[in-house]
Amino acid sequence: MKNHEIDYKLYGDDMQFVEIELDPNETVVAEAGSLMMMEDGIRMETIFGDGSKKSGGIMDKLIGAGKRLITGESLFMTTFTNVGVGKKHVSFASPYPGKIIPVKLSDYNGKLICQKDAFLAAAKGVSIGIEFQRKIGVGFFGGEGFIMQKLEGDGLAFIHAGGTIHKKELAPGEVLRVDTGCLVAMTRDVDYDIEFVGGIKTALFGGEGLFFATLRGPGTVWVQSLPFSRLASRVFAAAPERGGSKGEGSVASGLFDLLGGDRD
Repeated sequence: MKNHEIDYKLYGDDMQFVEIELDPNETVVAEAGSLMMMEDGIRMETIFGDGSKKSGGIMDKLIGAGKRLITGESLFMTTFTNVGVGKKHVSFASPYPGKIIPVKLSDYNGKLICQKDAFLAAAKGVSIGIEFQRKIGVGFFGGEGFIMQKLEGDGLAFIHAGGTIHKKELAPGEVLRVDTGCLVAMTRDVDYDIEFVGGIKTALFGGEGLFFATLRGPGTVWVQSLPFSRLASRVFAAAPERGGSKGEGSVASGLFDLLGGDRD
């Protein structure tokens, strides 16, 4: 299915949202719960899978939904279609502090591999599937697990990452080692593996994880400075213990409750 051609504009700095402009009958597909606002004349519909296929039987829809379930995402996605007259706008917000990265898939041979919670929205026609890592080490120790998301098509897709985003072009044979949680996305030609941190003292006292990702070019990689897991661990660590004072730690306490903390 040919991807819909959509225009967009990014707003904000550390807590961004993307405003997508839809011509009549154009559609964008997004993660459930990512909507910020939309204008009158846009029809919202919940679907199984990613809606990349124009038609298909119940088995195709179940397979598409099952792929999303494997990656830990919701079974459902939401489409937003301009059913009115003239251009309409719909906006999607970042789930936590960071940047929204617009990617035109046709510029990267029609495929992007990303961490499983990075996808935000895309033009209808972009396929959101799963990418199995062939190497067993990546599966057990890759931080994001054995499965990553893959975005395929020739249209625009929007992914989100935490903190500051660094895009790096790798030359053929060039190697980059990255903390497993900091890897956001990579193009299809990048070779991805996991290495153990050498030396028992480094592993135990170095302050980092036991494993890091080794990326070998050619290709393009996107790296984030603040993975959500790291942000959450810092917030939980700063939260006051049960029964402790709520004075100095009141802000952290509020964030702790916001992120689902349980306090008697």
